[in-house]
Amino acid sequence: MIAVTIDGILHEANSGERLIDVINRAGINIAQVCYHPQLGPIQTCDTCMVEINGQLTRACAAIVSAGMEVLTNSVKAAAAQREAFGRILSNHVLYCTVCDNNNGNCTIHNTERLLTMEHQPIPYHSKPYEEDHTNPFYRYDPQQCILCGRCVEACQDLQVNETLSINWEDPHPRVLWDGGSTIGESSCVSCGHCISVCPCNALMEKSMLGHAGFFTALPKPALSGMIDVVKGIEPETGYGAILKLSEAESHMRDLRIRRTKTVCTYCGVGCSFNIWTKDRHILKVQPLDGPTNGVSTCIKGKFGWDFVNSPDRLTKPLIRENGKFREAWWDEALDLVARKFAEIKAKNGPDALAFVSSSKCTNEESYLMQKLSRAVIGTNNMDNCSRYCQAPATQGLFRTVGIGGDSGSIRDIENAGLVLIIGSNTAESHPVLATRVKRAHKLRNQKLMVADLREHEMAKRADLFFRPKPGTDMVWLSAISRYLLDNGMAHKKFLAQWVNGLDEYKKSLAPFTMEFASQTCGLPEDLLKNAAHMIAEADGVCVLWAMGVTQHSMGSDTSTAISNLLLITGNYMKTGSGAYPLRGHNNVQGASDHGAMPNFLPGYQSVDDPEVRSRFEANWKVQLPSTKGLDNHEMIEAIHEGKLKSMYLFGEEMSLVDSNANFVGDGLSKLDFFVVQDIFFSATCHFADVVLPASPSLEKEGTFTSTERRIQRLYEVFEPMEGSRPDWRIIQDIANRLGANWQYQHPSEIYDEVASLTPLFAGVTYKRLEGFKSLQWPVAADGTDQPLLYTKAFAFPDGKARLFPLALSEPTDQPNAEFDLHLNNGRLLEHFHEGNLTYRIEGIREKTPDTFVEVSPELAKQRGIQSGTWVQLTSRYGQVRVRALVTDRVHGKQLYMPMNSVESPVNRLTSSHTDAVTHTPAYKESSVHLRVLPEVGESPLPRINHRFGHPTPQHGVEVERKWKRQDYHLPGNGLVQIQTN
Repeated sequence: MIAVTIDGILHEANSGERLIDVINRAGINIAQVCYHPQLGPIQTCDTCMVEINGQLTRACAAIVSAGMEVLTNSVKAAAAQREAFGRILSNHVLYCTVCDNNNGNCTIHNTERLLTMEHQPIPYHSKPYEEDHTNPFYRYDPQQCILCGRCVEACQDLQVNETLSINWEDPHPRVLWDGGSTIGESSCVSCGHCISVCPCNALMEKSMLGHAGFFTALPKPALSGMIDVVKGIEPETGYGAILKLSEAESHMRDLRIRRTKTVCTYCGVGCSFNIWTKDRHILKVQPLDGPTNGVSTCIKGKFGWDFVNSPDRLTKPLIRENGKFREAWWDEALDLVARKFAEIKAKNGPDALAFVSSSKCTNEESYLMQKLSRAVIGTNNMDNCSRYCQAPATQGLFRTVGIGGDSGSIRDIENAGLVLIIGSNTAESHPVLATRVKRAHKLRNQKLMVADLREHEMAKRADLFFRPKPGTDMVWLSAISRYLLDNGMAHKKFLAQWVNGLDEYKKSLAPFTMEFASQTCGLPEDLLKNAAHMIAEADGVCVLWAMGVTQHSMGSDTSTAISNLLLITGNYMKTGSGAYPLRGHNNVQGASDHGAMPNFLPGYQSVDDPEVRSRFEANWKVQLPSTKGLDNHEMIEAIHEGKLKSMYLFGEEMSLVDSNANFVGDGLSKLDFFVVQDIFFSATCHFADVVLPASPSLEKEGTFTSTERRIQRLYEVFEPMEGSRPDWRIIQDIANRLGANWQYQHPSEIYDEVASLTPLFAGVTYKRLEGFKSLQWPVAADGTDQPLLYTKAFAFPDGKARLFPLALSEPTDQPNAEFDLHLNNGRLLEHFHEGNLTYRIEGIREKTPDTFVEVSPELAKQRGIQSGTWVQLTSRYGQVRVRALVTDRVHGKQLYMPMNSVESPVNRLTSSHTDAVTHTPAYKESSVHLRVLPEVGESPLPRINHRFGHPTPQHGVEVERKWKRQDYHLPGNGLVQIQTN
């Protein structure tokens, strides 16, 4: 700590801290139009000029030093601040009262009020540009743009999409997309960073336009007239009187605009933000204080919420009679469900029923679902969709380090010297997390290594990218581990102190030579040795992996091999290291954490542990089953075998997302009684006997747990749409009709019960999660959480990790003469999973209207395919008809198909083969025959898709180019600028 004097008062500061942060922490009001704490010093606006030891400089760029004396409001500093702001006003028309951005958070408005400038010292000058409305979600108004560069900084160095820039050398500078394209035809991914940091109304959500203010819906001629009136009276009245009017109108808005915190319903990153609403109209999503994302969002989190008000929403229960559905009253539907469950249990036993919870719904709802299954029905036939994606990663970590969750936080990933991504299209599947990796790679020289079948964005950015043959990741990982051990490059001290099983593990590595790995994986030995040296020499290694690893028949073993490699190199127990299996859905981590599994009660407490069961039995006042139940893969097999008669599923599109979809559909159609609970009539609903209308996350309260084990609260944004109900209420209603007598009035009461029974969550309370506060499990009873795991020991009785020996296995369903192409599949940035939510977002559908299959240029040339050609893909299990997209993201005989389709779901082509340990389907092991159909249509991706854009990478806003303009000088009577680092 050091001492600095600000306006005559001594303040403590951290060595190396920015002066502007010290000033803000001290509560001293100072103008700062371009500065944003999450972006750092941009230095374009000059409004934060202060005197330091008698000289003027920008507070945002100055670093504090011992004995520094700062004046924020001296005559010189105040004059410089006002001069700088006067220049800004020359680019901006103040018409706050009729501006949709007049909501108390406009930086220009608030700075004008702070500096009390009554008149515009430099006349406004218009620019020769039109507004750009070509993006479906937001517009840019260059006439109002103050050229602060926040949007450019956010795009270039936070999101790192590198689309935006400013043409400082032009006589009339403006923000450019791809150097001069329209927004709609640029590389813009509609992430929303630029809008979220814009300090005025230059960038604004279209959902705000004409909706936020009391006068803003007036026709444009009327608005223009009102603006002219304001400009006309300003010379006489000054801005003070005008701003009082706009502030009164802003306060009026507070009466009808709600701002409610929620957690994103899409991927597992765990972004949180405020949602602004007026009645049921969503005005905007405002990220700012989220512990994971800050100001960051992706296209789905920022703009993907209109499905909530879709006319397709289910609002009445449906009962199937004579092969058709009819509408029913809630009591009728719930009575039928309870009666049928009771009858089937009485006739066939409790294990004739099965329950599948939702990774989209809250922790409290998964907890109640497993409690209904175990305590009311009496079966452990309970699962969730982590079986389809993340169970092998969890298994690999259980085997080696003892806890099946991320080793640390996203911040720890940022601190790594090397990030290794395996089988994860991170920029599209976990876009906000990817921004942190891209930022560290670009600005802090973090090394990036990517192993994948496709050359996606992260692969293109990588320092080392390689394409192993499908299903061979375990081989090259094990070969690198052996190479490091054989060549004295392992972390011997770490192994001796913290790891068991080294000798046995070394023996298991005998087959995994570099030569063998090269032949098996199709990779040069020199490349593998280079990868080994990069890993050994890095100052901390984080490994990120996802479905490209887990959805193989050896998914658990490959996940284990990743953790083995991290142990060999000492990459646990410190920031910037560890294992990070990236969870796909918003609450896939939480669903498993809270007991929606066939072998675990909440908190991964085994169902066959008598002490654990006795604790739950005492609280629930029932006797619990003690043997492992069926997982969701085994459930389908049991239906075909006639053993499973009934299923209750909520919030999952099982008929499309489970592998070998035709086989799954046949099974669901054989159930005696099937209950589906969802917000839309999904493909799975077609097989149901009863369909119950649920509520999405914006219509309920509860908690989600993200990929980094972070538990966060979500609040009710809207009341449930009339006729629908939150899932936890529906589950409780069914349980009580079966005699349970549950009395939960609010999800907080459910979590109090969870915490009382589950040591992993002992200290979790809604009060500790209030607002944007969060906890990362395990959470001790006093509320202490563990953002970074294993700081003192590993999660085994002796505190040591365990190297786990592995044996070679080969992928299933390999290509042959008939099925000669390998089909890969995965996620797409714009859509989520099968698209039940995102295809209902008009702007997303405009950008990416349909699914497709990616075909390499060489295969396309060989087979006479072009983008838009219809092809038929046939596997050993089914077929689909889909349009081709020719792209160099894939190569050779590799195909890639997004999973985002209801009409042509990729899982009609996948098999029933699974990971041997967890029964996770081997989705990534599919071989197909491709037949070219005679029809040629338009490309499945329109030209307005961002993939056709041309980014313009640079470091931030490049303010030095502005300073070189002839019409620029540092405000403050030409005094010399203090150079700061």
